[in-house]
Amino acid sequence: MNSKEVLGFVAGAMISIALIPQVWRLYRLKSAREISLPFNVLFLLGGILWLAYGIVQESPSIIAANSVNIVLVSAMLYAKVKYGRQP
Repeated sequence: MNSKEVLGFVAGAMISIALIPQVWRLYRLKSAREISLPFNVLFLLGGILWLAYGIVQESPSIIAANSVNIVLVSAMLYAKVKYGRQP
């Protein structure tokens, strides 16, 4: 593995790890009113496009990071739909 891929894995891990506390909080508090639906939809679509780019470029770091991010953002969107309308 070359240094570019190592850098990509480190960057991807940091972005993915940054999402975990937010997802954890959403499910712990069962409240998602403060979460922006447009932001998360755009973030998900961007992640899907980055994943496609990673596949085309055959870049394991881009594929791994965006696969994890898609799962995490999908969990946030699910929480938004499930908990976002509660008073």
